[in-house]
Order: sequence, then C-alpha cells, then structure tokens
Amino acid sequence: MRKLYLLLITLTTLLLLHACYKESRLLVNADFQATITEENYTAPVKVTFENNTTGADFYKWTFEGGSPTESTEKTPTSVTYNQAGTYTIKLEAWNNHERGEKEFTFSVDSAVNIVFDAEILVNDFAPATVKIINNTEGASTFSWTFEGGNPATSDEQYPGNILFSEAGEHTIKLQVGNGRETFELTKTITLDNPIAVDFDIEPSFDDFDYEAPFIANLKNRTTSGLTYQWTASGGTIADAVAENTTITIQNPGTYTITLQGNNEKEAKTASKDITIKANTNLYTMKDVKFGIKSAASTIGSFYSLKSREIIRQSDVTAENGAGINILFYGINQSFEKCYFTSPDLATNAGFYAIPNATRTYFINTLESTAVTFSPNTFDTMTNDMPLRSIDIKAAAGTTTWFIANPVPRIVLFETADGRKGAIKIKAFVSEQGESYILTDIKFQKQKVN
Repeated sequence: MRKLYLLLITLTTLLLLHACYKESRLLVNADFQATITEENYTAPVKVTFENNTTGADFYKWTFEGGSPTESTEKTPTSVTYNQAGTYTIKLEAWNNHERGEKEFTFSVDSAVNIVFDAEILVNDFAPATVKIINNTEGASTFSWTFEGGNPATSDEQYPGNILFSEAGEHTIKLQVGNGRETFELTKTITLDNPIAVDFDIEPSFDDFDYEAPFIANLKNRTTSGLTYQWTASGGTIADAVAENTTITIQNPGTYTITLQGNNEKEAKTASKDITIKANTNLYTMKDVKFGIKSAASTIGSFYSLKSREIIRQSDVTAENGAGINILFYGINQSFEKCYFTSPDLATNAGFYAIPNATRTYFINTLESTAVTFSPNTFDTMTNDMPLRSIDIKAAAGTTTWFIANPVPRIVLFETADGRKGAIKIKAFVSEQGESYILTDIKFQKQKVN
C-alpha cells in the first residue's frame, strides 16, 4: 500500500512539472523593418533596421551582397550595398525552445556616372558640327536635348554628330535613368559668327584726293576669317595673302579690288570699285582759318603744307617746325595791317622763333606787281599749270601788308623746296581777340621745273 502511494505522488509531481513547463515556454515571432536611407535605391544603398522580434534571445542576420555580410546583434547599425542587383536580408531569431525567421528582398539600381563631352569639329565658327561623346556609366535610358541643333532631340545612347547653324550659346542637356531614378547634366557651347567679308580702302595721307599715282591701305574688316586672298583688276598689291595690305595704282581709271576670306568651313568674297583721277599736281584745301596775332596759340596762325593743318604757336616743336611754311600776321580785330611771312622771319612779326624754320616767299599785294592772278583764276584752276610760269621769288621783294579790303584777295607763295601755291582770302572775321581770316589754299604737290 505504501508503494502504491509513493507511485501516485511521483506521477502527480511529474504531471505538475510538465504542466508548468508548457505554461513557461515562449513563442518566437521574427520580425523587422528595413529602411532604404533617403529612398535612394541607386548604389551605394544604405539600409537601416528596426528589430520588432518578440520571444527571442538570439539573432543571426544574413546580408547577401551587403557590407557587412552578417551580424549577431539584435539591431545592426546599417548595411551598405555597393553593387546593383536583387538582394535578400534574412533574420533568424530563437530561444532555447523556439526558432523563427523573416526575409526581405529588394533591388539596388546601378550607380550612374553621367559624363559627356561636346567636341566642336574644325573650329567654333557657325555653322558647326559638334561631336557628342557619351561616357555615361550605369544608365539604361538616355534623353538628349540640343538647343538650336539638328536634330533637336535624341534618345540614343550615342547620338553622334549634331549640326548647329547659328552663332551664340547652345545648351546641350542629357537626362539619363537607371530604371527608378533620373539624372541630368547640362553643358553649353558657344559658336562665333559665320564669316562675313568686308574691307575699307583708306588712301595714304598724301593721296586723299584719289589722284595717280595712288597708294591706299586695304583695311580688312572681315569677321570670323582665318586666311585671306586679295586681288585687283589693276595696280600692285604689296602682300596678296596678308590680313591687311596696301595697293599702289600708277594710272587713272576705275579698278575693282576683291577680298576673299576663308575660315576652313566657308569662303566668301567682297569687292569694291575705286576710281583714280589723273594727277593734277595740285592740292586744294578748303576753309582754312588763320588767327590774328592774339589768337596765335588758340586758333593758330601757322600752316604746314606737309601735315595740311594749322599749327598753333604753343604747339610748335623741333619736329614739326621744319614743316611750317606759312605764317599770318594780323595786327588786331580791325585787320588794319595784315601780311603773310616766312617761318624763318617769325620773330620779325613778334612770334616766337620756329625751330628748323625754312624760307617761304610771298606776294602779299599782287596789285603792286606785274603778276596777274585773279580770284577767278584761283577758282577755275584744276591743275598747277597757272602757277608754273610765275616767278614768285622775283616778285616777292620786301614784305608788304594789306587791309580787310578788297575781298577776295589772292596771295601767292613759293616754299623753300620750290613748290608754288595760292591763298584766297574769302573773309575777314572780326571776333575781338579771336578774329581770323577764312581762306582756301591751292599748292603744288611737287616742284615742277
């Protein structure tokens, strides 16, 4: 009886222990949340975790293709995926009695390195062909926009050459995708204007009257040109392939000058006609003002045939002194005593001495000589023939003076180098200390024996 009692107690104890064991056993529910940082699925992708598992004491993470590849932490800090592909994250969780697991699968898109070059072929003058060199990596779709180009758009990975016809800035835009995200890169090219050929014909200083023999500078005004070729229907061009050059024409006539410009893409030409007159050996200068003595340093009282301009007394130098040929003396605004005198006699008229001065002979009062040269002769003189036969030196004599009447008045002169000329006084203008005479001057270009 005692043995049966002990057996019953033992069985009861075992049943109670088994019931307690079943009541304390914990179930494992493996669960976690994986978050793609900044929703960026383009490699490299960073993944962070939130472990929501219950009932587990131990954990094992497997990160296929990730860095790191596994972890036994309850909540790993983060995992990085550097290559494109589809990956599975696996969590295994357990305690001493239960196990559970969960998987999460996601895709990493290709890393995109968007790179392209736009190479302008030949040169950057419009029109221009631009070679597109696409070195983009990791993209699966391509969308090109060529502002002002032909074609204007393309969805080819390698669009080839694009023609841009107009000068200016042109934007080239590439937008690429890797299946989930898009990326964009923009570049700008600048094209110069197309070639436009033009030039000016600028007579040399001594050939402003377009008389033979004639020399002119050919000034190139071409834009977007690289090489040049000058031709003419007559005359001699100094350097036919220079950018700028000169032409010499010996005989009267009408000549055509042509410039061809080339920029390795286009060649264009421009032509201009020039008419050269027969040589009259006579220069004509209009409306030359000579100031009275008090205006010698404002209006100016000296004239240079070489530079064909009035020179003020304050501007006289050793360099320009030898070129001064005519001096005018006017006593006051009433023009009670006026005369032209030689540069080397400047001090006799109360002017400062002129450095390197030369001698000029004047006939101030033709009425006191046997020389005949009327205002009409001056006006109708189209060459130097009326001057050639006059012996101005012999008739000059001692300086004489004149007053404001009569008008017009003719004064003849001969320079130290033997050139002869005539001054026509058209008006005596009274403006107090700034009074002046208004003249026209005709003189020989060269001495004629």
